[in-house]
Amino acid sequence: MQRLQGIAVSPGIAIGEALVLGNEGFRIPRRFLSRDAVDSELERLQLACDDAAHQIERNRDTVSSELGAGYGAIFEAHLQMLRDAKLRAELEQLIRERHYSPEYAVSRTLRRYAKVFQSLENTQMAERANDIVDIEKRLLRSLLGRRREEISRLTSPVLVLAHNLTPSETATLDRQFVRGFVTEIGGAGSHTAIVAEGMGIPAVVGTGPFLTDVSGGDTVIIDGHQGLVILHPDEETLGRYKQEIEDNRTRAASLVSIRDLPAQTADGVNVALFGNIEFPHEVGLCLQQGADGIGLYRTEFLYLGAEKVPDEEDHYQAYAHVVQQMQGRPVTIRTLDLGADKVPHDEPLDEDRNPFLGLRSIRLSLRNLPLFRTQLRAILRASVLGRVRVMFPLVATVLELRQAKMILADIMEDLDEHGVAFDRDLAIGMMVEVPAAVMMIDHFVEEIDFLSIGTNDLIQYTLAVDRSNKDVASLYTASDPAVIKLIDMAVRPAVASGVPISLCGQMSGSPIYTMLLLGLGLRQLSVAPHNIPEIKQLIRHVSIPQCEVVAKKALTLEHARDIKNYLKEELNRIHGGIDW
Repeated sequence: MQRLQGIAVSPGIAIGEALVLGNEGFRIPRRFLSRDAVDSELERLQLACDDAAHQIERNRDTVSSELGAGYGAIFEAHLQMLRDAKLRAELEQLIRERHYSPEYAVSRTLRRYAKVFQSLENTQMAERANDIVDIEKRLLRSLLGRRREEISRLTSPVLVLAHNLTPSETATLDRQFVRGFVTEIGGAGSHTAIVAEGMGIPAVVGTGPFLTDVSGGDTVIIDGHQGLVILHPDEETLGRYKQEIEDNRTRAASLVSIRDLPAQTADGVNVALFGNIEFPHEVGLCLQQGADGIGLYRTEFLYLGAEKVPDEEDHYQAYAHVVQQMQGRPVTIRTLDLGADKVPHDEPLDEDRNPFLGLRSIRLSLRNLPLFRTQLRAILRASVLGRVRVMFPLVATVLELRQAKMILADIMEDLDEHGVAFDRDLAIGMMVEVPAAVMMIDHFVEEIDFLSIGTNDLIQYTLAVDRSNKDVASLYTASDPAVIKLIDMAVRPAVASGVPISLCGQMSGSPIYTMLLLGLGLRQLSVAPHNIPEIKQLIRHVSIPQCEVVAKKALTLEHARDIKNYLKEELNRIHGGIDW
């Protein structure tokens, strides 16, 4: 059994077979053989080795003739490793005596060899691990042939283990069969983490290198609460986690009864509890969990999951589906937040050494007006189908907001001239995600209909921490006193001006912060759909005076650790016995 500590980015427990994306995104379909199949499987291994050897020989000869014998020697070394008698004997022993399938024997053995090379201090020798992995891929391709099951066409549940997953890759994971994922790199608050949370699957990132320690088909546990990954768990550990999964199911079932109840505090104050979504199909889950509306529709995922650039009709159909399904509940559509780590597959942006400070979000939309106008036209057309609100992301200056509003007004005129119906009273809002927006909040409240605080970016820009960088992950925290003071600074002027303000970052989905946010004056929260029941339950157990005391105390503390500990203590004091 091996434990890996990473960063917990999406809660939950998952137990299942590993699918290691390092071996080209296909899985090993079975690990064990029946006794009478051993001889035929040994023959299959022999054929695969012969096939792989022929491939390597062809590569060696081609490279030698074009680049010289020195380069061809690389493949000659591969050939020697493949034909090594010790390796072959070890593979055959695993098949004959332990009844491993050839695929599983190959993966287990060669990944162990690769790990030995990786552990060497000599850099040149350590890089030989890549040669071992290359041989593993060749053998698996030969063994699996047409039976290869790729990540996009799974047929049974798996846990995905990868070096990294981009937000677009995460968005296209097969939701029916991918039950969780782990990546070697990445940090809290990354868009990959947000997608995982939206999918409601456990996820851990930033574990460091481990892919050579695991083979496809191995049993793995992902603990998305603790950021823990367990490879090859023993029976006792498996039993304990299976019991925890059952306990979580029981707890989730107990929350079903409050689905149709209002998110109303114990002293009778109503809190609007909205859902965050990335894809139209998530609307069903929001309704199932009792959401009061959609507080954040991240429309950029229309691009990240698409094979072609969406046109106006693609946008309209997606928005119309969400608006109609919500049946009169408010739907806040955020305009594109592309850029930084959210880049479509087929449209790479220019190389940017600091993409989170570069051309992204509203800046990108204002620079690419055809893209922006296409989306705004679709939003306006969908606005007649329900209660649509439009929201601009990452606004830093009043000028940016005014430019966006002018373009929206221009499109309204255009639609009007062509007789296309739209909501003339469409509510216009902006996200508060950068300290500059907070500092200018008294000006912004005079120009918009609503505000929404995006803490994922606000934390990043306030603390100067790249939220996708595991090396500074420990510095990325919603508990930082500077972040809490900025939220307070944004909420007070908005409330005083009568401008509705919500909070839609990951912070709003964590019960630890619920009392603090209510105490700071927020009466609207937008969270991942899976978090709605738990947050609603908590809201219904607290009073606003209790929350105000908590917020007042938190604002006096100097350190993130002290604030987080205090909030946990208060939560446990009021709701003792519940493991939040």
